Amino acid sequence: MNEQAVAIKRALISVSDKTGLAEFARGLHGLNIEIISTGGTAKFLRDAGLPVTDVSSLTQFPEIMDGRVKTLHPKIHGGILGLRDVHAGVAIAQEIPWIDLVVVNLYPFAATIAKPAVCFDEAIENIDIGGPTMIRSAAKNMGWVGVIVDPAEYAGVLSELQQRHSLSYATRRRLAGAAFTHTAGYDAHISAYLTEASETTIAMQKSMDLRYGENPHQAASAWQFPGQSSILTAQQLQGKPLSYNNIADSDAAFQCVREFAQPACVIVKHATPCGVAIGDDIATAFQRALAADKLSAFGGIVALNRTCTAEVAAALSDIFMEVLLAPDFSPDALTLLARKTNLRVLVVDFSGARAPLEMKFISGGVLQQMVDTRVPSADQLSVVTQVLPDAAMLTSLQFAWQVVKHVKSNAIVLAKDFMTVGIGGGQVSRVDAVDLAMRKAGKSLQNCVLASDAFFPFRDSIDHLQGTGVRAIIQPGGSVRDNEVIDACNALGIAMVFTGVRCFKH
Repeated sequence: MNEQAVAIKRALISVSDKTGLAEFARGLHGLNIEIISTGGTAKFLRDAGLPVTDVSSLTQFPEIMDGRVKTLHPKIHGGILGLRDVHAGVAIAQEIPWIDLVVVNLYPFAATIAKPAVCFDEAIENIDIGGPTMIRSAAKNMGWVGVIVDPAEYAGVLSELQQRHSLSYATRRRLAGAAFTHTAGYDAHISAYLTEASETTIAMQKSMDLRYGENPHQAASAWQFPGQSSILTAQQLQGKPLSYNNIADSDAAFQCVREFAQPACVIVKHATPCGVAIGDDIATAFQRALAADKLSAFGGIVALNRTCTAEVAAALSDIFMEVLLAPDFSPDALTLLARKTNLRVLVVDFSGARAPLEMKFISGGVLQQMVDTRVPSADQLSVVTQVLPDAAMLTSLQFAWQVVKHVKSNAIVLAKDFMTVGIGGGQVSRVDAVDLAMRKAGKSLQNCVLASDAFFPFRDSIDHLQGTGVRAIIQPGGSVRDNEVIDACNALGIAMVFTGVRCFKH
């Protein structure tokens, strides 16, 4: 293995994501590095005023089959894979020029399958073949070739070339590792799609090292799935670095607030919602979520699903919160938030589809399941009591169900007017969860609805509701004592609907 620095004289560039490409290619050209390129990338570079050699000029073979075959050619892969100190004679005889730098990123398969109602054929057409082959060839031959798969690497690589006119072995090896991680993640997405996630290899890449984990004596780091939007890919606009607990809590808030199409706010404390509300606008949603349990909200995470306005920022001025996340922030809001220098402010991408899988690590292994995205429609609910819920009551019950999905079991949510008034979660008995939610609700119990993440094993939880003003209940049903529970509701004049599915969250 050659471990000496390698001069870069020729680069092959073929990318789907053209972020920062013109500036990087202009820097290569300024160092007299020849640029070879394909199709759309070649046109992009020419439009930027840069000289480009077409791959077809090098191979003396046209791109064919609608671009499916263009770089799969001995003059390309010989130029990438050849060992300079072993295969020089072959390269001369076959007129194969060495390619010293490969800059490739792949067709956006993950983004394609994330689109609503994407058809199978479109997904398959976005499986890149030539790109991964070039990446793997260059990464294997790290002794002589550098490979870049991430535009974030452009600045560092260009700086090294400008200073040394070469790439060190340490850089080439690091880039090779990142390249294989990239192709592994890409293949994992394809595998999961084609096998419907029943059997796949899971690839992750380190996002960052953390100061510590849940407690100061625990070392920690954050890892992410390539190509997926998450808290780990959020843009942090201000505040201290995110901690292990900040990330976990922010993700919990992000996942819950994504349940709602209307302007919504979720406030999370210790990985569970303590206040959730929707409103006519985001400021109203925030004020209602805060009012749901202002005591618990102290030091929590605020998630908004609309642009954070100056009105929200002003309301936060006298409240201690750890993190505020939203899809965007108005300039006036940022000016106000800048006064709270320790507040972590995150811009999170809400546009991508929710990840289809979730995992939980256990000793010696990992549990994997499909994400629970189901929200029963009104016609999927079974009314089982003599008292019938009206249309307004049904929409309130659906709101409560969307929240209770994100509360640790045993979970009970009391809600009124699309705002939580009492949340009881993480209890070892359902009746305890009911008691906790009622205590949180206090005087707000009148005319509210209740959601339970799993069935009631006994009627005792219902009996606790006597005289409280709870008007309707949504729960999965399925207990051997369902009839006793239904009888208890009928006796108290409470409507109850079954979803037929539970939303237990450990």
